[in-house]
Amino acid sequence: MPHAITTTELFLIAMVIIFAVPYLIWRLGRTDYFAPLVVVQIITGILLGPGVLGAIFPEYYQFIFTKDVIQSLNGVAWWAVMLFVWIAGIELDLGEAWKHRRESSITAGLALGTPMLFGCGVAAAMLAFDGWIGPKGLTWQFVVGVGMACAVTALPILILLMEKLEILRQPIGQRILRYASLDDVAIWGVLALVLMDWQRIGRQVAFIAVFSLACVVFRKLMVRIPERDRWYVALFWLAACAFGADWSGLHFMVGAFLAGVVMDHHWFDRDKMDTLRHNVLLVIMPVFFLSTGLRTGWDMGGAAVFVAAAALLLAQLGGKLAGVHLAGRILKWQPGEASVIGWLLQTKALIMIIFANVLLDKQIITSATFTALLLMAVASTMLTVPMVAPKLQRMRELISRGA
Repeated sequence: MPHAITTTELFLIAMVIIFAVPYLIWRLGRTDYFAPLVVVQIITGILLGPGVLGAIFPEYYQFIFTKDVIQSLNGVAWWAVMLFVWIAGIELDLGEAWKHRRESSITAGLALGTPMLFGCGVAAAMLAFDGWIGPKGLTWQFVVGVGMACAVTALPILILLMEKLEILRQPIGQRILRYASLDDVAIWGVLALVLMDWQRIGRQVAFIAVFSLACVVFRKLMVRIPERDRWYVALFWLAACAFGADWSGLHFMVGAFLAGVVMDHHWFDRDKMDTLRHNVLLVIMPVFFLSTGLRTGWDMGGAAVFVAAAALLLAQLGGKLAGVHLAGRILKWQPGEASVIGWLLQTKALIMIIFANVLLDKQIITSATFTALLLMAVASTMLTVPMVAPKLQRMRELISRGA
């Protein structure tokens, strides 16, 4: 009697694909210079989505990625991305930014504001055509949301790339982290503004009030318990904050970031936190990448999506480099510094993809816009190391230069 394949077995087949395919492409193709494993995983997620695999082999796609399998993958992906955003919040060091507040605020402000302005221009142009704005999106939400997506810097991926370039612990690397950290806070603040639901404003005010009071109790508790207990309490705190934010009409990712940003990184052993971030990226974030790929759409047609992605890429890249070069002139940086810093800060990848996922969840953008943003993020990240590495080779003295 033939065996009827179960949802569990289909889920495990999907997990084999998720981990095996991108690894083989990355390792056998030796893509690490221009496409780290995390980028290959994102691209693989797109290829495995309905727009590529689903269009070429619809029977196989529908056989493996059933509704139950996708639901199971989404549950893993939600927890993965909450952990990732939470860790990013913990690792923000705003104290260093405050010590160098003039330089940091000027650079971070221009590095965020200029590409956002350029991105808003592209978003406004996209509104002239049907199919880009989501059914629940207001015009200003779409324009500001897409504009901010162009301004995002992917702090966790930036850390990985600077480790690869061997500048993370150098003065220039620490400066770039300061700029990216300030932008990270601004990004989540703008996202919270975009997601404000005036029909549920009472819930949102209640969440903010309860969260503020809970932070006081939570912080006092964390300094009084041993580190081994802090990990467990912090995970409970993460889930509770994510629930509260989602219940209030914001989004669970906003709650996850807030849960992390109010925590002090020195509460935890640095090596253990680095190991946790590495393991989250290794063990469960690939599921999020596939889940993201399954949400891509080509309803506008492949050509239109690629044109929009190219326009968004030019807007974010031109805006980021222009903003950082203007900051360099104001602050009288050495020749070449602005170019290196600008190219590193234009790295998108994970944080922008997370940001775009939220906009899609809230139906502010359509799957076509989401796909264009995803392609822009991948291209942005793939450009970083090939553009920065030669510049650093020619300008090694930059690495030892402080703020």
